[in-house]
Amino acid sequence: MASSISKMKETSAITHRQKFEGHTRRVWGAIHLPGGQRIITCSWDGSLRVWNSKTGKQIGEDWRDGDSEVWSIALSPDGKKVVSGSYDGAVRLWDIDTCKVITKWTGHTDGVGSVCWSRDGRRVLSGSFDGTARQWEVESGETMTEPIENILASIETGHEQVWAVVYSPDMTLIATGGWDGRNACSIKIWDAKTGKLVATLEGHTDLVRCLAWTKDGKTLISASVDSSIRTWNTTKWKQTAVLDEHTDVVRAIAISPNDRILASASDDKTARLWNLDNGQPIGSPIQHADDVLCVSFSAGGKRLANGCRDTNSYVWDVAAILREAGLEDLLLDPKAKKSALQVNVTRPPIQVHPPVNRVPQGFFDGVPPSHSSARHRSGSSAQSGSTFLGRLFARSPSDTHETSPSLDWGRNILKRHRQNREEIELQGGSPAVVEVPYAKGKRRNASAGENRKKPLPWQKPAASSSRPPKPTQQSGTATQTQPPSQPQPAASNSFPPPVVGDNAAATSSTPSRPDVVLRQAGLWTRFWLFIGCLSPEYQDGRH
Repeated sequence: MASSISKMKETSAITHRQKFEGHTRRVWGAIHLPGGQRIITCSWDGSLRVWNSKTGKQIGEDWRDGDSEVWSIALSPDGKKVVSGSYDGAVRLWDIDTCKVITKWTGHTDGVGSVCWSRDGRRVLSGSFDGTARQWEVESGETMTEPIENILASIETGHEQVWAVVYSPDMTLIATGGWDGRNACSIKIWDAKTGKLVATLEGHTDLVRCLAWTKDGKTLISASVDSSIRTWNTTKWKQTAVLDEHTDVVRAIAISPNDRILASASDDKTARLWNLDNGQPIGSPIQHADDVLCVSFSAGGKRLANGCRDTNSYVWDVAAILREAGLEDLLLDPKAKKSALQVNVTRPPIQVHPPVNRVPQGFFDGVPPSHSSARHRSGSSAQSGSTFLGRLFARSPSDTHETSPSLDWGRNILKRHRQNREEIELQGGSPAVVEVPYAKGKRRNASAGENRKKPLPWQKPAASSSRPPKPTQQSGTATQTQPPSQPQPAASNSFPPPVVGDNAAATSSTPSRPDVVLRQAGLWTRFWLFIGCLSPEYQDGRH
């Protein structure tokens, strides 16, 4: 029972997205073309075919140049050309737009089982069963019998058969793998310019079938007929890991564009995905009806194409497999993520500035010039005019009760005004009353331009003053000054004058007084009086 459950877990629930049927013999190569809408395959039936990825239908006619079996194909870096290796020993360069052979390179004396492009697209590398690896110059379309940029045309590898060749990302090294004879198998590293042997990597116990190099050049990956996949450190040329989940020959491997996922194809009728971050398999094996002979990723790494011995090709959804395994982040580019983090770290912190209370546009429109100049003089004692305005609109930190902001700053200004400019001394418990000129029948007004200090009733005027003393009348604790030419109005229509201080008891003893009229009041003065009337200190219903 337990073995049955284990077997069920090994069976993938993922099904292919598309199936391509048409080849008459096994398919040895399948690669995605630019745009993601087509794939191209090669087969032992001697043809290359292009397919619609969505419909699964073949596009156009077969690509053919003779009847020789095609073993391998590779797409150029610019996506415009395809190179193929055939059993007749020829290496052919195809134009994707015309579906025709551009160049046919000859020189190998046996079948070509592996082909590879240089990263700059100027050279093609081929490996043959004749034991040699050759480089071909793409621009002239001829074999490099003469050194071009000091790069050798052919390397005698010492392998009995070369089954795998690959350039290093910087194109300075060439790796070859195959069968060395007498049960000896190795991977050899060559200097691309001099053809000298750099290193020999031993570990596989059977023919080395395929090779792949990571883009950073730090890791070389190999797969073998011994059913193992091995990774190698290219600095010390030491083996770093063995991936041995396959149970039969591993025919092909491919690395995703972001270097984080490895795909493998095997004669055990499965394809597998591997996490290169930790060397672990991803999900269950991708089951097929027959041996899987080739594998390749799409440009974005989200699709996987492979070909099989059953003459069919398939496309699989890599993103769905990763979601099923909970490893969607393997599609991300770690370099781009690191770059974004570095940008965030070096980015200066955002400075949050406190809100600034500004005077509304047109606030002082209509103020007479005299008031404007007075305002300028009062502001000159501070550091700048804006200091006064900032003090005018700022909220006092000492205010702890919830009130309207306009009432708060108005009340604070009035408090400062009384403290600084009307130093009134309260004596004998009697509240002091400010003398205000009275004019019958006129509106109450006051002039902010008059700043002279007037003597209180109990104070004597200065002897040098030429102004005659004003008659005063005391009633209770309040004092009022009236012009001699104006008669006293009836008491029933009066209101008490403004009282300095908060002594309500003293104010209540004051009899009713006539309306007070303030002369020559300007717009600025009316503004302050309006704010004073709104202040909670004067909200007694009588102002």
